[in-house]
Amino acid sequence: MPLTLAETSQWVKKYGASEKDSGKAEVQIALLTARINSLTGHFDKNPKDHHSRRGLLKMVGQRRRLLDYLVKTDINRYRAIIADLNIRR
Repeated sequence: MPLTLAETSQWVKKYGASEKDSGKAEVQIALLTARINSLTGHFDKNPKDHHSRRGLLKMVGQRRRLLDYLVKTDINRYRAIIADLNIRR
């Protein structure tokens, strides 16, 4: 389920350096987390939807790669985003 423009801009303002900075790793992680959280409710209603489950797994993998990048580059930013989004490691 895609995020609305208002939700996306809210995450970009919160984690980006500016209102148009959607390329920062924290912004991408936050957007992926929001999409992942919205899909988990979908799977409660539709447990046999394997096509969407594959997309969910791809999003989780992409978020994991972005988090691994943050660990290598700046551990403090990694710890801050993990604590703020309540992502378990």
